[in-house]
Amino acid sequence: MNETTDDKPASAPTPAKKGFSGLHVFGIVLLTIVATVGIGYWWLSHYVFPDNFEPVTLNASEQDSLNNKLNTLGIDTQGGESGGPLQPEPYSEEGASREVRFSERELNGMLANNTDLAQRLAVDLSDNLLSALLLVPLEKDFPVLGGRTLRVNAGVELSFANGRPLVKLKGVSLMGVPIPNAWLGNLKNVDLVNEFGANPGFWQSFAAGVDYIQVEDGRLLVRLKE
Repeated sequence: MNETTDDKPASAPTPAKKGFSGLHVFGIVLLTIVATVGIGYWWLSHYVFPDNFEPVTLNASEQDSLNNKLNTLGIDTQGGESGGPLQPEPYSEEGASREVRFSERELNGMLANNTDLAQRLAVDLSDNLLSALLLVPLEKDFPVLGGRTLRVNAGVELSFANGRPLVKLKGVSLMGVPIPNAWLGNLKNVDLVNEFGANPGFWQSFAAGVDYIQVEDGRLLVRLKE
């Protein structure tokens, strides 16, 4: 007896093909475009065309403290207006402090008093590291980026070891891109005092006059020798 078609085993269903549909591809392309535009805008706004810094404004107590420190160093904070004629006095070092202490806010506050630097230079103090962020305006005839402002970062290690100050250039970045060590004269991570302090000049004199130096989070301390 012949088997009927109802008795034949049913064929297995054809598996669905896996892959991205046109809608999936369109979504991925759209997300890629949005991400690229967003990252590009962030990079341009932060490094190529950055806004000026907001100058640090010290409150009355902070300004008084800074003025006292500057007056101790012999820096006139009254603009030459002492309220009376200058009185002669004999020179003496008795009781004079040889320490210079500044906070990060005080350093940036002093920069804020300079109209040329107020919105273009900012200083950061962290453990054994002094960092500077500088905005450099370019002349209009500068190739490609003429009339724009570039963002430059630099870091210098400052510490005290083996009885002398230690100064190392940690690096310089332009528009967020670290500059090669060869372009910096191979001075990255080189102890400048040790490298150049053996010969008469700035580094030898600097090391000879510093008794101690410390940079910590938000603070700078320099103690001078007699």
